Amino acid sequence: MEIVRDRKARKLYLSQEGYVQKILRRFGMSEVKSVNTPFAPHFKLSSSLRPSTQADVAYMARVPYSSAVGSLMYAMICTRPDLAYAVSMVSRYMANPGKEHWKAIQWIFRYLKGTADLCLHFGINSSGVLGYVDSDYGKDIDNRRSITGYVFTLDGCAISWRAHLQPTVALSTTVVEYVAVSDAVKEGVWLKGFFGELCERLKVEEVFCDNQGAVLLTKDRVLHDRTKHIDIRHHYIREVVARGDLKVVKISTDDNASDMLTKPLSVAKFNLCLDLVGVEKRAANAGQTASQAAAGQPAVCAEFGSMQVDLRVSKPRLTCPDCIWPEEA
Repeated sequence: MEIVRDRKARKLYLSQEGYVQKILRRFGMSEVKSVNTPFAPHFKLSSSLRPSTQADVAYMARVPYSSAVGSLMYAMICTRPDLAYAVSMVSRYMANPGKEHWKAIQWIFRYLKGTADLCLHFGINSSGVLGYVDSDYGKDIDNRRSITGYVFTLDGCAISWRAHLQPTVALSTTVVEYVAVSDAVKEGVWLKGFFGELCERLKVEEVFCDNQGAVLLTKDRVLHDRTKHIDIRHHYIREVVARGDLKVVKISTDDNASDMLTKPLSVAKFNLCLDLVGVEKRAANAGQTASQAAAGQPAVCAEFGSMQVDLRVSKPRLTCPDCIWPEEA
């Protein structure tokens, strides 16, 4: 993990550029041509793409598929919400992957090749904690289940995100979105309690959804023929909304940051989603002291020569006067 603190601009950048470069070298992808998105629409992954000949079986036996998925998953969990959908797709086939599944992983590495320096950028604005949720509808080829994707941001930067298959097959887009909102609200309730112990300013109050039908279902306790089949566990959201703990608010699809967690997007829409969750490249002079800027030096610790901080210790110790994160007096 790499941390750069820009005291003057009151911004904080988290990235894993060193780790990304390391896994690119490990899997022989450090010299590949980069791409602009982590997953492409032409990938139609399913279990039917598993090896069908002895030659394919022998080929895939030499492919480090599980190791690659694990390496990508670590980056996704720590600092890369932009990888969540792609990693969710390729991780489904770890038991018996085929060549097409491996090509999808190579595509993700090609995306990382061009975006190794992307950071989580804290301090963009003072919007507080906001949640965004979205879903697709039955796009899983094997069993027609749908994907839930949600992301919560703190002052414009992602702090919690997830993309995963829903547990049941839904019968309409409204039900799919309702189930997705239920999952997001559960995460929102946990964040609300967490931030309630840290700072009174940080209140989780709104979760944004782009489906009007799902928003109305969160407030309507009346039993309908079209919704009575929904599992009772998903109706937890109604109790949360009725208590006033959280509100589910309609938002335009164009402004829904979680869209990138449920489907492949165009480059323009994908970049918009990145902006909405604070994933961007670090400014060239971010974190530089006056002496470093005057000397044309990078924003790194003059004594240690690195911005890599070991987060396993309770308090990183960087003690030289030019450090980006000096000891507090």
